Amino acid sequence: MKAPITRRAFLTQVSAAGLAAPFIFPRLSFAKPPSGKLQHAAIGVGGQGASDLENIASSDKVKVYALCDIDENTLRKASQKYPGARLYRDWREMLHKEKGHIDSVNVSTPDHTHAPASMTAIRQGVHVFCEKPLTHEVYETRQLTLAARKKGVATQMGIQIHSHDFYRTAVQWLKDGAIGGVKEWHSWCAAVYTTADKKRPEGQDPVPAHVAWDLWLGVAPKRPYVRDVYHPFKWRCWRDFGGGATGDFGCHIFDPVFTALGTMAPLTITAEAECVSEEVYPAWSIIRYNFPGNKMTAGKEIQGTWMDGEKRPDIALSPHLPKDHELPPSGSMIIGEEGTLIIPHVGPPHLYPLEKFKDYPTPKLEPLNHYHDFVEAALGNGKAGANFDFAGPLAETVLLGNVANRYPGKTLEWNAEKLEFTNSPEANKHLRRRYRDDWHVRGL
Repeated sequence: MKAPITRRAFLTQVSAAGLAAPFIFPRLSFAKPPSGKLQHAAIGVGGQGASDLENIASSDKVKVYALCDIDENTLRKASQKYPGARLYRDWREMLHKEKGHIDSVNVSTPDHTHAPASMTAIRQGVHVFCEKPLTHEVYETRQLTLAARKKGVATQMGIQIHSHDFYRTAVQWLKDGAIGGVKEWHSWCAAVYTTADKKRPEGQDPVPAHVAWDLWLGVAPKRPYVRDVYHPFKWRCWRDFGGGATGDFGCHIFDPVFTALGTMAPLTITAEAECVSEEVYPAWSIIRYNFPGNKMTAGKEIQGTWMDGEKRPDIALSPHLPKDHELPPSGSMIIGEEGTLIIPHVGPPHLYPLEKFKDYPTPKLEPLNHYHDFVEAALGNGKAGANFDFAGPLAETVLLGNVANRYPGKTLEWNAEKLEFTNSPEANKHLRRRYRDDWHVRGL
């Protein structure tokens, strides 16, 4: 009789075999968790994924049931923190084999995997916490939003500061009419995500034994592995995988403006950009959106501007700011008829002119945990604040900016209902990607 295999030996054997198969532990027994607990799985357990999982698992209503990551080193580290969790390399395998045993999942992978993993989970009736910018493509965002609504699952996008007092205070001030009707707003971030030569590197490097490269590529077009270029972080620079600075920060920084003014789809989008590259994002971009006005705005239309790559708006645009005022490295400036609101990312908001608002009351807000908000929603206790009905339209707007920065100077006219640009068939080609063979996902 063979000796029983140990966990350490199992990891060693799979590693020696080139990690072609997912980590799947034999189902020796299955014990249901105590009543009221979520059986939770994590897709992507390194970096932000580790943080997301830790925060979700900090709820005493959650049991970590399964972990999935394409990186053996990352997976092994997570397994030490959550002993007993079932381990997988391929999220497709995990969702298929554990169907009926997983209640909720967080998807904390590079952007190009958000939609296929989330959609597969949603179609199984699994509650989904997905990192921003929700998806990689505009079409994916719309489909995910509709699917979650149809299935009735709880959802939450990973814009954690949505639940923080800083953003909630800013939202309350705007809704209270502190600065009057909003005339325009400007949002920006200091981040720069690009490469020096804007080209795909030539050649290739051996794939490390601990990385399942084909699984990392997933739905994206096949390309060779090159060390320190894509995995584990620089993927954000590349159009095939990430969303650049706009995708990384846009949902965070637009969030309080959208929350306060009401979710809106833009009418037009016009961009300026440092370069146009099919491979990487520009070092900086300026994207101007025109939105329909509403009861919160000062006119029938309102302009919102996004800037990244260390660009910031001119403070002279606001008549309410001191001439020597220094804007934060990232944040928003909302200009109203009666004042201006500055919302740093991340920091307490401020109303201007300071003298006028020195005694303006700060709302007393109950503490809110973004992750536990999701857990409670998954257990049937209310709806999470950044659920996909809110986060979907927000993410669509942000991702439209990444289409517009391919066409600097051209005003793209957007029909949100039809999900198309009415004046640019060429730009419409960038709203949806074709998934790689063997990676097709129903609904996408």
